Amino acid sequence: MEVILAEHAGFCFGVQRAVDTVYEQIEKKKADGSLIYTFGPIIHNEEVVGDLQERGVRVLDSLADAGEVPKGKRGTVIIRSHGVEKAVCESLKEMGYEVVDATCPFVKRIHNIVEKESAAGKSIVIVGNAGHPEVEGIKGWSASATYVVESVEEAENLACSPGEELCIVSQTTFNYKKFQDVVEIFRERGYNGSVVNTVCNATEVRQAEARELAARVDVMIVIGGNHSSNTRKLYEICRQECEMTYYIQTLDDLHLKLPESVRLVGITAGASTPNNIIEEVQNYVRINF
Repeated sequence: MEVILAEHAGFCFGVQRAVDTVYEQIEKKKADGSLIYTFGPIIHNEEVVGDLQERGVRVLDSLADAGEVPKGKRGTVIIRSHGVEKAVCESLKEMGYEVVDATCPFVKRIHNIVEKESAAGKSIVIVGNAGHPEVEGIKGWSASATYVVESVEEAENLACSPGEELCIVSQTTFNYKKFQDVVEIFRERGYNGSVVNTVCNATEVRQAEARELAARVDVMIVIGGNHSSNTRKLYEICRQECEMTYYIQTLDDLHLKLPESVRLVGITAGASTPNNIIEEVQNYVRINF
């Protein structure tokens, strides 16, 4: 049996940068004993978050959480790669925290676009998953009306005012083909405005690669956190091409009984999946099947 690992599997640039930032802050703050927090889990991976907790890093899930920390223990807060609303950073600073912004540069670019275009009077349309931390963060940089649409159906049902000028952007990890389909609906309905493709190039490459690999193999394994949006999209893409597609978080979740006819197994992983987990799964499949 041959096992093929996708070339672009595991940590993307933005996630690696955010994780590295936390570990750098841990080393930096050792001398003075300053407390370190992340605003939300630094990434959607329980293994990484658990390791950081063992090293004393605490997760603040909200501004209310941050406010409950005694003033003498308000140390450094690291903003994760998803980014946050503009008001969140301002509030944290007002509370006395030192804020280290590890927002992915590609997400920060969307913040800048939304801030500029909304200030110019355009309404903002975010193509993405409503409630996702990245989308919530993007909404918080808009000074005008903001809409979130996730599907062609939602785009068809969106009622904008006549003459309303739009700026359409996307969640960085959104399915690129779905983004194009949604944009086409707005064009067909004759809305006035601009479209900025903000799907991260790494996401496009990863999704295209996963689709191509899944179409070739007999079995596909997708590795990533249960709450990882980009991993879920990889699974959906692979499942369309390969019926025997499995979504796992770690090797412990892998319970395969493969028929003898299986000759090719493909493996890909979401942007929040550490390399050691990918290697464990890859080695296990190669040795045991």
